[in-house]
Amino acid sequence: MTRYGMVIDTKLCFGCGTCAVACKVSNNLPKNVWYNRIHTEGGDFDDSAAGTFPNLTMRYIPVTCQHCSTPACVVACPTGASYKDEETGLVLINSEECIGCKSCIAACPYEGVRTHIDVAPAFYTDFALGDVSAPKHKAGVVEKCNYCRSMVKRGDVPACMQLCPGRARTWGDLDDPSSPASKALAGRQYMRLKESAGTNPNTYYLI
Repeated sequence: MTRYGMVIDTKLCFGCGTCAVACKVSNNLPKNVWYNRIHTEGGDFDDSAAGTFPNLTMRYIPVTCQHCSTPACVVACPTGASYKDEETGLVLINSEECIGCKSCIAACPYEGVRTHIDVAPAFYTDFALGDVSAPKHKAGVVEKCNYCRSMVKRGDVPACMQLCPGRARTWGDLDDPSSPASKALAGRQYMRLKESAGTNPNTYYLI
């Protein structure tokens, strides 16, 4: 079994949001639906620092589904729609089995990484954008990042990584010491979000 994950270097991320936009376009996401969000760790507002000049601190934390090894969403889902893929280790949603109960949203400790589509999705254009394997979107279900699973299956990397101008993202099998992700982690300090929740997230942030 592969354990795919993402390594994000917070020293290289400068909060441009390209990853979020690349994801939105590649997955043909409806209006008001984002799989990726960029949070500012600093002041009270986006792009603001904490502290008093000249002693200021700020860094950007891109957040999406953490594709946990012990996903709380899978345990909470009453239909099995949220599941962990045995081949890739990714946490996925089967939209045909999702009943839109939002149990996964309530169980997930990572706020905002899942979206319940309440009404018929509206788009910015009258034609589909993005990758040929972009998911179909419909009302009454929950959606989230699947790390561009179809692209990865054909040997590519997720869209968010492809267009990152700071090259802050590295993707690969975290159980393979020769993978780019494992090499990026080697010898570096890192953090994972809300480890106390016990979900064992597979997104690592280099610090």
